[in-house]
Parts: sequence; structure tokens; C-alpha cells
Amino acid sequence: MTLEMGKLLRAAEDEITKCERGCRFYAENAEAFLAEKKVETDTAHNFVRYEPMGPIFAIMPWNFPFWQVFRFAAPALMAGNVALLKHAANVPQCALAIEGIFTEAGFPDGVFQTLLIETEQAASVIEDPRIKAVTLTGSERAGSEVASAAARQIKKSVLELGGSDPFIVMPSADLAATIKTGVAARIQNAGQSCIAAKRFILSAPVYDRFVAEFVDKMRALKVGDPLEPETEIGPLASESILEGVDEQVQKSVAAGAKLLTGGKRIERPGFFYEPTVLADIPPESPAYREEIFGPVACLFRVADASEAIRIANDSSFGLGASAWTNDPGEQELFARELEAGMVFVNSMVASDPRLPFGGAKRSGFGRELGAEGIREFVNIKTVSIAHSEAD
Repeated sequence: MTLEMGKLLRAAEDEITKCERGCRFYAENAEAFLAEKKVETDTAHNFVRYEPMGPIFAIMPWNFPFWQVFRFAAPALMAGNVALLKHAANVPQCALAIEGIFTEAGFPDGVFQTLLIETEQAASVIEDPRIKAVTLTGSERAGSEVASAAARQIKKSVLELGGSDPFIVMPSADLAATIKTGVAARIQNAGQSCIAAKRFILSAPVYDRFVAEFVDKMRALKVGDPLEPETEIGPLASESILEGVDEQVQKSVAAGAKLLTGGKRIERPGFFYEPTVLADIPPESPAYREEIFGPVACLFRVADASEAIRIANDSSFGLGASAWTNDPGEQELFARELEAGMVFVNSMVASDPRLPFGGAKRSGFGRELGAEGIREFVNIKTVSIAHSEAD
């Protein structure tokens, strides 16, 4: 992971540990999640069964090159399916290593297969009648194309797409802990995470302190070699991603956003970008409307919880959301009103094998992880046996 896409070495080690937890979770719980259910009616004995669909095609991204695959593969295989992986083009060694892990673990040949194919070839795989469903984690554009291709074949799809997650801070929050977590939530994986906090929506009473301390912490981050243990932000995964992030920042500043720190490429070998903070962001700028896949934080000042919700929901995305408040009423308000697949209160958004993961709006549909994740790729079969005279 570190060599192919620049992930911090310690973050790569943590990712492997997470994969272990995911595999163990489904090894221990799949039987219960897929257990036959009995439903008695006046006229029949009824059963609900969860049966495998067959070969499932997975198109996965580079930013979490092991975890994204295992969080699909562990439940899909435990449900009795076969998995075919088309991984991102810049992580082929990760893709091959994952296939090797399943082989070493004793899975029969072909149960998990890595396909080293070009993006243009994915459509023909989806069209193959042997493929029963498709899952994709990636961009909006890729999700639209894959969902359309699957729909033309009347095949199920699950999409986990982009996010522009809000990070809401209210006056009752523990500000020191919130600021520390906010920095970590924004710079995880050099900012290249769908569930990274991207839009910091700050109540007016805490705005000035939050901004001052947050900017200082962002400015002090150590950017460098991801193999070095002291490095806090490594390179972006490619030059095109670096150029895209810089273009979004420059256009936003030109539109009127205020640059508080950072805002340019670091002149050194590799695809490094300065930790960046933008404020006073106009609605017509890229920073307001688009997902920025790099270490760029966007700050918004709001008067109250209602305005915070309005700004948070003023997005085409709805993956995760984080709200920081110790007011029980506000906690319930945010949990109910935020338009997202996941709402975390007083903690950063994260994936956990025990909890369903996925988004709303243009962040996709369907769920991974939890009991819901293993039931995405099964045939939910109803069996009804009419009562006999003996009954």
C-alpha cells in the first residue's frame, strides 16, 4: 500500500488489522446473520432463506486498497458467493496480494479472483451472464456508469461513492478534543478518504478559537516520506489528483474564499500538497459544492444548530456526518435531520465491521458491513408450505 499509493506505513499496518477484524467478524457471525427464519401464518408454514447469488463483480479504489476489498469480500464469500475483483490500476500488487491471501487461507481455486483488466473492459464483465451482481466504491461518474451497465442487464448493484462530510461543532462541545479530532479526521490518508471530514461547520461562539487552533495544528503537520514514522501526511496518490486538488483550491480562492494556510504544491519529488484551510467560502466555488480529495479543510460560521443543518445538507452528497455537542436535544436533532447514511456524535466518522456502512443522495445506495452488508448479495427466498390436514 505504501509503495503503490503512498499511504503512511503505520496507517497501512492499521488497515491490515482492520481487515483481520472484518474477516473474523463474519467468520463468527455469518451463520447467525443468514439463519433461516420461520414465519407462521394461518394457512402455511413459512420460511425465509438467504441463499448465495453466485459470482459478484467488485470494482474497488486505491485509497484503502485492502480494506475496501475485504469489507466486500468477507461477507460475500461467507454468504457462499464467488468474488471477482477489478482493482484500481495503480495498486496491482495489492490486488494480487489479496488473491494470494485467499489462496493461502485455503479457499478453493477461483472463489476469489483478481482480474488485471483495464477500466474499459469492466462493462463486458458486468454484461457476462455468469455475473449476478456488481459492487463499486469510487467516484460519482464511475458509479453512474456501473449502475447504468448493471441496470441494463437487470443486475443488482451496490455503490459507495464520494462524500463531502460535515463536521459540526456546537458551543457545548469539548473544544480541545474536537479540534484535535478534527485535524485527524481531515488529514487521514492525506485527505483521500470518502468519509474524511471536509466541511467544518462551526457555531459562532466557538468559531474564532476553533479556527485559530485548527489552523495552527494544520500548519504544524509534518509532510514527508510515508515510510518515516514521524510523517503525518504523505503524498497524494497521483499527479492528476494533486493537480485536481490544486485547481479546486485556486478556483475557490479566485471566487472569494479566504486562504488561511497552505494552498499550493510542495516543491519536492512526489505528489505533495500543503495542508490547507479555506474560510468564507462562496456557494459558487468548487470548495462549497465539490468533494476535495486531499488535505484541504473548508470552514463555515453558523449562528445555530438549524443553520448548521441547512449548510450540512446543502450538498449533493450524503455519506457521513459528524456532530460535536453535549446537548442531548442537539444530539437528537442532528441524528434526525442530517441527510447522511451515517451520523456520528462526538466522534469522527469511521467504518466498523459491526455497523452498516453506506450513504444517501449521490453518495450511493446499498450497504456494506454489519448484518445488512452480508444480506446485500443473497437471494432472500420465501418458502411457503400450506398446512395439511394433519396440521
